[in-house]
Amino acid sequence: MNLSERELKELRPMIASWISDDLIRNLFSMMSEKMEPELVGSILISTLKQFPKGSDEEMILAAARKHLYREEDENVKEAGDAKKIVRDYFDSLLLEMRLMGSTLPDTKTDLFNRTFSSPIMTAALSHLGRFEKGKETMMDVYAKSAKQTNILHWVGMCDNDWFEQIADLGAETVRIVKPYADEEKLINQLVFAKEHKAIAVGIDIDHTFTTSGTIDVILGEQMEAKSLEQMKRYRDATDLPFIVKGVLSVRDALLCKEIGADGIVVSHHGGRLPYAVAPVSILPDIKKAVKDELKIFVDCGIASGMDAYKALALGADAVSVGTHLIPYLRKGEDAAIERIEAMKRELSGAMAYTGVRDCHSFDASVIHRR
Repeated sequence: MNLSERELKELRPMIASWISDDLIRNLFSMMSEKMEPELVGSILISTLKQFPKGSDEEMILAAARKHLYREEDENVKEAGDAKKIVRDYFDSLLLEMRLMGSTLPDTKTDLFNRTFSSPIMTAALSHLGRFEKGKETMMDVYAKSAKQTNILHWVGMCDNDWFEQIADLGAETVRIVKPYADEEKLINQLVFAKEHKAIAVGIDIDHTFTTSGTIDVILGEQMEAKSLEQMKRYRDATDLPFIVKGVLSVRDALLCKEIGADGIVVSHHGGRLPYAVAPVSILPDIKKAVKDELKIFVDCGIASGMDAYKALALGADAVSVGTHLIPYLRKGEDAAIERIEAMKRELSGAMAYTGVRDCHSFDASVIHRR
């Protein structure tokens, strides 16, 4: 997709003057091949802010190309693709049937003292469109779809006025705040969330660094690697349930318990780390370590009720679906609602065939590796 003159004019004030129009156009075209259209502009801006003034433009293009296309040895590329690792792991999990004495299953689940129709939730997506007060974006459609299907809704990076507009749509909502270097902004967003009816809040720790090992800058906002003392301070800044998103080890899960977190999201943010273990593969070890002392949520790669079933059987309390829903959100609320309802039916079918009568009855022993 090429960048129109109108789009260039809109982007130009947000990009440093030393960066040429040609570089902007080239990056936009390159990113459009790999990303959802709604994300391209914001990610392009964030990417360019990571380079110091006067950086060689060919070097910037090469770095972007390497990140987007993983330009390296093809065998390494395939083996290290964290998204593919997730998909392959899900597909390697097989179910045995348990039909003697089975009953129709009940998918309702209780989370944060609310009852939802299903343990399938939305994920903490960000940047689905550009915010203009009073104007509907895909972020709003996302929230309305969660409300209509009675599932728990999660919201990622957004400013307070956008969060307020989303919260006013009525879905029960968890707000996940970025690890901003700006402490005042971070804590303000946690507090604001409670004032606007969020039922839980949290911080993501899996978007602190770039894939080059530097501190990330997202839409012009500097991130920061957080100490345990800082994490405790954020926990203490609110009396809402506090969630840490981006846990992918027993070590980090136990540290989350140590700081007083109420829950974790087992996730690698859609594959930011090559060769990362699939969240669902580390899930049983995390469940064994924290037992029932933390709520355990899982995301990354969940694209069906069957995927949800496998994560729930291995120890998750609920699962989040994000990227999979974006094409349906683009078509509108009705399409998104129908896909969510279809996933619920897929989950119910798997439960019926394996003797799982409700969300308290999942059993890991039903799972076999291919």
